[in-house]
Amino acid sequence: MRIFLRLFTVPTLVIVSINAISAPFQPTADGLAKGDNVMSANTIPGYEHHTSAKDNLPIIDPDSSLNLINARYKAAVDRLKIQAGAIKNYAKANHFNTEYCFLVDMSIPSGKKRFFVYNMKKDSLEYSSLVAHGWGSQKMDNDQLEFSNVPNTCQTSLGKYRIGYSYNGSFGLAYKLYGLDTTNNKAFERAIVLHSLSHFPESETFPDNIPQSAGCPMVSRSSLDVFSAYIKASKKPVLLWIYN
Repeated sequence: MRIFLRLFTVPTLVIVSINAISAPFQPTADGLAKGDNVMSANTIPGYEHHTSAKDNLPIIDPDSSLNLINARYKAAVDRLKIQAGAIKNYAKANHFNTEYCFLVDMSIPSGKKRFFVYNMKKDSLEYSSLVAHGWGSQKMDNDQLEFSNVPNTCQTSLGKYRIGYSYNGSFGLAYKLYGLDTTNNKAFERAIVLHSLSHFPESETFPDNIPQSAGCPMVSRSSLDVFSAYIKASKKPVLLWIYN
């Protein structure tokens, strides 16, 4: 009977969760998306709650990332303040810009906005956009990515980056990136740069993925214009932190 109930209820949960994620991400002053609610394991769409007859303990059946995207995205946005606080201390100690930084959360699916401009003085989110990961990072069996600092892997490298000088390359305007951690210190050697791509999507495409790169944080033309304005206005180097 339990197997029958799970087969009967799962399609209903999927329909509800897709409707729940249809609204675009709209950051408010506190950095949270409008309409987000605090959810427990009992209220998160995509979870079935049962009780074990043996020990009377709850059994939580995790569903796919499609059903849990609202909870995952809210957790990622909540984590921005923690990440920004950590990188602010690093910026102060190493003479980087301490007003704003760029944060990229690779735990968020590529079809959702996961490149954030964060104001460290106001402790607030200023802008968000889509960003590509390296095609070498993509696994075939799930949405968990693999990361590497090894040349020719076409994988994204996690870590802090110093945004360097601009140049015009095959993709137009681009910015050189210098890896500051052991996990990304070969970024310059690998030609990992911040650049845009024509026809790159502006709006969220989830559950569909977006175009992938050879390991570069690739964005839309309009988003790069926004980032470029921040970089040009800064008297000190701006930090980019890609984390998972």
